[in-house]
Parts: sequence; structure tokens; C-alpha cells
Amino acid sequence: MSHRIFTTSVASVHPHYVAKVERKGRSVAELHEVIAWLTGFDEAALQRHLAAGTTFEEFFAAADLNPAAALITGSVCGVKVQEVDDPLMKQIRYLDKLVDELAKGRPMEKVLRS
Repeated sequence: MSHRIFTTSVASVHPHYVAKVERKGRSVAELHEVIAWLTGFDEAALQRHLAAGTTFEEFFAAADLNPAAALITGSVCGVKVQEVDDPLMKQIRYLDKLVDELAKGRPMEKVLRS
């Protein structure tokens, strides 16, 4: 089953991530650090994906997922991340969960599972 989010561009969701973390006093730099940790994309690569309108499917296909991502657990929108079967949906939920934790003020070393 394909979810609409798979074909949604990361660039269309990115401003919502930015607004969410900034509302809680965190910075875009911190958000991008979290994205880099999860995906392996540096700032330049992330900006290229945002400018190109890369879909979530393409974004995670190109990503070098952090091996520690499996340590990301908990609920996003009432769904336990560790119980998501679809690999792509799980990766999207990982990103959502990291953004949530950043916005909730968790220390960066905890968000980045270090």
C-alpha cells in the first residue's frame, strides 16, 4: 500500500518542521543537524533536495540511514514507531519523532542517540 506522504515533497513539509521547532525555541540549524544525523545529508545535500522538490520516497532512497536510527522508539500521532512495518513509513516516522523530540526541548545528545 502506498501512502500519500511517500510522494509528497520534503520541501513542502520542511517549513512545518521549521515552524514547529522554532515555536519551541529551537533553531533551523538544530533541525538540519537532526536531519543530517538521520539521513547522512550535509547542509548542501539537504538544500539540493529541498530545491529539487525531492519526494520522501526519493529522499530516503538516497539517504544513508544512521544505524542508530533503530534506537528511535515511542509514538508519533499515536503510532509506535517501532511497530511500523513499512520500511519507508518507518523512516518518515523516525524523522517525525526526532523533530518532535527536538521541539519538546530534549537535549541534542539524547535526540541524536549518543
